[in-house]
Amino acid sequence: MAQMPPAAASGPQRVLVLGATGTIGRAAVRALMAEGHETVCFLRPRHRASDPARLFPPGAVLRFGEMTDEASLMRDAFAGEHVDVVLSCLASRSGVPEDAWAVDYRAHAEALAAAKRAGARHFILLSAICVQKPKLAFQHAKLAFEDLLTGSGLTYSIVRPTAYFKSLSGQIGRLRAGKPFLVFGDGRLTACKPIGDDDLGRYLARCISSAECHDKVLPVGGPGDAITPLEQGEMLARLLGVAPKLRRVPVAMLDGIAFALDGLGRISPRLKAKAELARIGRY
Repeated sequence: MAQMPPAAASGPQRVLVLGATGTIGRAAVRALMAEGHETVCFLRPRHRASDPARLFPPGAVLRFGEMTDEASLMRDAFAGEHVDVVLSCLASRSGVPEDAWAVDYRAHAEALAAAKRAGARHFILLSAICVQKPKLAFQHAKLAFEDLLTGSGLTYSIVRPTAYFKSLSGQIGRLRAGKPFLVFGDGRLTACKPIGDDDLGRYLARCISSAECHDKVLPVGGPGDAITPLEQGEMLARLLGVAPKLRRVPVAMLDGIAFALDGLGRISPRLKAKAELARIGRY
């Protein structure tokens, strides 16, 4: 796994952040501003009504527009001003094919084109480690943009985290309510080294000035040994002060669900999308 790059050595940069309202996006903005970078956050118009300024440190510049529209990116995000770096934490929410190709590929392709037209020199992309063995639509969409980025002529840093501790948050409420922690199979089928939000935010920010992070694909994970879902559940139970309880979900059940939904998906696009969600869970 990649190590934390050296601290910034060059002066402050002007950075445009896409996907800034997500958990990792907010951490990246905090890290950028802590290092003295001028930070512009490009947000979807729907965020105007939710007081988005409360999400970011004072001094962050907030702009609003359409992520998938190059004209809006040029007009509303870059706004005719100089930007040194684009940092994208943008990702599709569901991972189903239509959403994945619209966001993970096309929105990023529009952002890359706008960045080149605006004179940006460096594009930092938050990707995912799972694209190394692509089987799902969102993985193929991410890889397609990675290929576009590496051939763009811009300096690039493609960061592929192993996993986020944030992914455990959905089960916290279950354990607090006395319900079991859900694992697939025996809970030992996979293992990873999750990385904390702020650690990943600092890593993304330091890619700007660390030459060892330029024009590279960068796998990154947290410290220590890889941990299995079984160990994650036991760890979470200890932190919450509750007795560890597990419910094992057979992997074959997800295979069966995906197979059935695939068949039904021939007559219903909604069920076809659900089949992809089952495959994502299976993966």
